[in-house]
Amino acid sequence: MFPGFLIEIIIVLVIVGLALWVIQQIPMDPTIARILRVVIIVFVAIWLLYALVGMLPEGGGFFGPRLR
Repeated sequence: MFPGFLIEIIIVLVIVGLALWVIQQIPMDPTIARILRVVIIVFVAIWLLYALVGMLPEGGGFFGPRLR
Protein backbone atom coordinates (compact mmCIF):
# COMPACT_ATOMS: atom_id res chain seq x y z
CA MET A 1 0.00 0.00 0.00
CA PHE A 2 2.95 2.31 0.52
CA PRO A 3 3.77 2.78 -3.22
CA GLY A 4 0.12 3.69 -3.91
CA PHE A 5 0.34 6.25 -1.14
CA LEU A 6 3.42 7.82 -2.74
CA ILE A 7 1.78 7.89 -6.15
CA GLU A 8 -1.28 9.60 -4.66
CA ILE A 9 0.89 12.26 -3.00
CA ILE A 10 2.80 12.89 -6.24
CA ILE A 11 -0.45 13.21 -8.22
CA VAL A 12 -1.87 15.68 -5.70
CA LEU A 13 1.32 17.75 -5.72
CA VAL A 14 1.32 17.87 -9.54
CA ILE A 15 -2.32 19.00 -9.57
CA VAL A 16 -1.60 21.67 -6.96
CA GLY A 17 1.40 22.84 -8.99
CA LEU A 18 -0.80 23.15 -12.06
CA ALA A 19 -3.40 25.06 -10.04
CA LEU A 20 -0.73 27.48 -8.82
CA TRP A 21 0.50 27.95 -12.39
CA VAL A 22 -3.04 28.64 -13.64
CA ILE A 23 -3.57 31.20 -10.87
CA GLN A 24 -0.39 32.94 -11.98
CA GLN A 25 -1.54 32.99 -15.63
CA ILE A 26 -4.98 34.49 -14.94
CA PRO A 27 -4.94 38.29 -15.06
CA MET A 28 -6.06 39.47 -11.63
CA ASP A 29 -4.99 41.80 -8.88
CA PRO A 30 -1.58 40.67 -7.55
CA THR A 31 -2.81 40.85 -3.95
CA ILE A 32 -5.66 38.42 -4.63
CA ALA A 33 -3.33 36.07 -6.52
CA ARG A 34 -0.85 36.13 -3.62
CA ILE A 35 -3.62 35.37 -1.10
CA LEU A 36 -4.84 32.44 -3.22
CA ARG A 37 -1.31 31.05 -3.53
CA VAL A 38 -0.70 31.31 0.21
CA VAL A 39 -4.01 29.64 1.06
CA ILE A 40 -3.35 26.77 -1.36
CA ILE A 41 0.22 26.25 -0.13
CA VAL A 42 -0.80 26.29 3.54
CA PHE A 43 -3.67 23.87 2.88
CA VAL A 44 -1.41 21.45 0.98
CA ALA A 45 1.31 21.68 3.64
CA ILE A 46 -1.18 20.83 6.40
CA TRP A 47 -2.65 18.00 4.31
CA LEU A 48 0.81 16.61 3.57
CA LEU A 49 1.88 16.72 7.22
CA TYR A 50 -1.35 15.04 8.28
CA ALA A 51 -0.96 12.39 5.56
CA LEU A 52 2.61 11.61 6.61
CA VAL A 53 1.73 11.49 10.32
CA GLY A 54 -1.27 9.34 9.43
CA MET A 55 1.12 6.67 8.17
CA LEU A 56 2.32 6.04 11.71
CA PRO A 57 0.50 3.30 13.69
CA GLU A 58 -0.94 5.75 16.22
CA GLY A 59 -1.71 8.39 13.59
CA GLY A 60 -5.17 9.53 12.71
CA GLY A 61 -5.35 7.84 9.33
CA PHE A 62 -4.98 9.16 5.82
CA PHE A 63 -8.35 10.81 5.17
CA GLY A 64 -9.44 11.75 8.65
CA PRO A 65 -9.06 11.11 12.34
CA ARG A 66 -10.36 7.89 13.76
CA LEU A 67 -12.90 8.15 16.54
CA ARG A 68 -12.10 5.85 19.44
